[in-house]
Amino acid sequence: MRKALLLSALLCCAFDAATPRAQSNDVRVGPLAEERATEGAPAAKKETKPTVAKSDAKSDPKRGSQESQKPSSETRKADPEKTPAVVSANTNAALPSATNQPSTTSDAPAKSPDPLPVGSPASGTFAPKTSAPATTGSSQPPSSAAVTAPPLASAVSPTSIYRIGAGDVLDIRLLNDTNTRASTLYTVMAGGVLEYPLAGDPLNVAGMTTEELAGQLIAELKRRAVYDKPQVRVSVREYASHTVMVSGLAADPGAKVLRREAVPLYVVIAEAQPKPEAARAVVISHTNGQSTTIDLNDANGMNVLVYPGDVVTLISRPPEFYFIGGMITSPGQKDFHAGLTLTQAVLASGGVTVKTGASVKVSRQGADGRLVSTEYVLQQIEEGKIPDPVLRPGDRVEVSARKK
Repeated sequence: MRKALLLSALLCCAFDAATPRAQSNDVRVGPLAEERATEGAPAAKKETKPTVAKSDAKSDPKRGSQESQKPSSETRKADPEKTPAVVSANTNAALPSATNQPSTTSDAPAKSPDPLPVGSPASGTFAPKTSAPATTGSSQPPSSAAVTAPPLASAVSPTSIYRIGAGDVLDIRLLNDTNTRASTLYTVMAGGVLEYPLAGDPLNVAGMTTEELAGQLIAELKRRAVYDKPQVRVSVREYASHTVMVSGLAADPGAKVLRREAVPLYVVIAEAQPKPEAARAVVISHTNGQSTTIDLNDANGMNVLVYPGDVVTLISRPPEFYFIGGMITSPGQKDFHAGLTLTQAVLASGGVTVKTGASVKVSRQGADGRLVSTEYVLQQIEEGKIPDPVLRPGDRVEVSARKK
């Protein structure tokens, strides 16, 4: 009887243990079925938020993009429109979007675009392409007239320009004209008036340079619609308005024509061919009537400029003297010539009577009429210790024994 009960209990336990195995493949209901269904559900339904690492995304963006393009097995069955971008756990790099634009949720610094060239307005350093200085207080660039403005007339040397006057014969060539047989010579009439048919009314050209006249003719031809782009060249064929009168001791005196507003004196005198006895030139200015006497041996004086209307007279040298006295063999009035030195004057007077230690005092009249004296020691001049002074007409030379 005991054995029968034990066998019946074992059969009941075996039946209860076999019952769950038979229901594992069937539909489950009740709390136990819901709990087990949750444990066996796929992990894809569990949403996870992407994590971004700054260092890996910045250090190896290429690797991150390659890994991120391989979706995990958990998201293959998910809807791509509803599933957010997934970040690989191995690289921790953000996936690039479909348009290859940097992610807005990434903390890594965005890749900067190509640097702007130097000189662009948006660049940090602006280097102007032109070397023209900027005008202070104005946003407009300087005009070309201010850059290429001609120098002022006062700054131009009178020896480098020529201004047209009455009697000059001008050669005016219109380069646009195909008629090569037409005359190009035009004479400036009295009063400085020029008649040029294509320019219409007579023009007052007195005092103009050839460049200024060419510019005025171009303007007139444009205004009269003779040519759209006229090209005019003006030159002086014969000079007649600028003259200087030369008289006196000259082999070829008379009016000398100037080809500039002013020329040095030696140019005029060389053209007049001075005679051997000519030693000085007296220049009378046409502007103020002032008279100036210049020695022909004076290099600086011969560079003085003469202007149209001036009068130049060549004269001989008047008699000039110097006076010597004291301890000299032949004292008295002596003839003077240009370049005479002190030792020459002493020798021309017979020499000194003092054997040693002779001193010489030279007295010269100043502009105020007072005498200014300078003492020299002849021995120092002879030894080359001091230069030999040059005398002037009217100098007074006194030789005496040197005081101890």
